Amino acid sequence: MRAAPDYGRAFALWRDHAPQWRAYIHHDFVKGLRHGTLPQEHFLHYLRQDYVFLIHFSRAWALAAVKAGNLSEMRAASSTVHALVHHEMPLHLDICARAGIDAAALEATIEAPANLAYTRYVLEAGYSGSFLDLMAALAPCVLGYGEIGARLAGSGGPYADWIETYGGADYQGLCCDVGALIDDALDCRLGAQWHSLPAAARLAQRFATATALEVGFWDMGLAGP
Repeated sequence: MRAAPDYGRAFALWRDHAPQWRAYIHHDFVKGLRHGTLPQEHFLHYLRQDYVFLIHFSRAWALAAVKAGNLSEMRAASSTVHALVHHEMPLHLDICARAGIDAAALEATIEAPANLAYTRYVLEAGYSGSFLDLMAALAPCVLGYGEIGARLAGSGGPYADWIETYGGADYQGLCCDVGALIDDALDCRLGAQWHSLPAAARLAQRFATATALEVGFWDMGLAGP
């Protein structure tokens, strides 16, 4: 079994304290991607929902730029928005176009309840919480997909494009950058011993809740249209 990628100290701690982390990264949906056994209509259903999800996710990262405490954090948040809008979302457009689903159809996708629950949770973390609250809510998606991509890299099969996007050097680099951003933000605001403070439990719970919502998102994809 491959070791978890090194995306920083906070990720290692939060990951180990999220009860559903293993259920998230080893979900049957993920296994179907790896082995190529996931029905295409279920993958396309997931992809359409994920496209809508990424619109809200990009807004949440834009909100992170507003919540940022310094220029370095603003640059990191804006770089992530750029990666989402100019690299990750075009992957969805390309795969769906090959399946006969054009951009207009993607934009018209009606959000599933699991999608609504997750995106609104993340946005609310940003609206009502601090920069750290928002980072803890955003991290499971960015870093979880990175861990899944790293583990599935080289699997081949019908979902190779998706796998190689998240397992590739560009996305893995983004995960390392986001992990460093979170670690630096924690050290800057709470000090090097932040993990021993009461705020640490709240942030770990944010991460764990977002992880549970990721499991729900996979459940939605596995169930199909």
